[in-house]
Amino acid sequence: MHIEFRHLRTIKAIHEAGGLARAADLLNMTQSALSHQVKGIEEQAGVELFVRRSKPLKLSAAGMKMLRAAEEILPRVGALEEEFAGLVRGSAGRLHIAIECHACFDWLFPVLEQFRKAWPEVDVDIRPGLAFDALPALQREEVDLVVSSDPEQLDGIVFQPLFDYEPVFVAPRTHPLAAKPYIEAEDFRDQTLITYPVERTRLDVFTQLLTPAKVEPRAIRQVELTAVILLLVASGRGVSVLPDWVLRDIRYHSDYATRPLTETGLTRRLYAAVRSDEVAKPYMAHVLRLARTEPLKLQRA
Repeated sequence: MHIEFRHLRTIKAIHEAGGLARAADLLNMTQSALSHQVKGIEEQAGVELFVRRSKPLKLSAAGMKMLRAAEEILPRVGALEEEFAGLVRGSAGRLHIAIECHACFDWLFPVLEQFRKAWPEVDVDIRPGLAFDALPALQREEVDLVVSSDPEQLDGIVFQPLFDYEPVFVAPRTHPLAAKPYIEAEDFRDQTLITYPVERTRLDVFTQLLTPAKVEPRAIRQVELTAVILLLVASGRGVSVLPDWVLRDIRYHSDYATRPLTETGLTRRLYAAVRSDEVAKPYMAHVLRLARTEPLKLQRA
């Protein structure tokens, strides 16, 4: 049996129209051509699909089975055709994002909320890049964008600069280090440092300050959530270093003191790693623009 999509459309049209004449008009073909097609469908199926003695024309039991198949299959085919058309237009696609920093969720969610409204046909997902090797996954097309502060030379991958940020020291307001205008590496030797549960190579306080100075904190406590880190700091359980956008809401809070790292402060840059052949896609270009501008609003808040 060889049933084509046009056969399913024919069965559905005849059932909805209640006769060959009206169905032929719906299908933009002659009644004679439609009758010939129906005969061909029945020959393919090996059974009669219509009760020809009925007025109006009705489907047989076999015809009803084919109608149910048409009602199930045709909408799925139509949706697939529209999805493919969206891909051609550039209005549909996939944007699976991996992030290599816990704190990035703070600015990424507002970005994706705006993106979702502008590109409803794009499938969006977020994967914590800390749980797997995000950049190799990008090369394998398992994800489509990686947020990282460590650009690399990788075939087929480009690193688009997003924005600069400052890693900032935060401690309780009553902490002795709060009296200093800025914090140096040596200040951490007798401190409990509260960090995210990631490798040191992914923490700015180590890569930019402590490791080059060969300074080891008295203790390190790893915490998953930013809110819990801030709670522990306020409770005097330790100190931390967080991106400036995270600390926007506590800069003037009476429980906290924030200070720059080193006399001149430290500056880091975030990048979006994208496959080079996808940078120019309209929706990719848009999300990159949003990721360059929206986080600045949080830094200035």
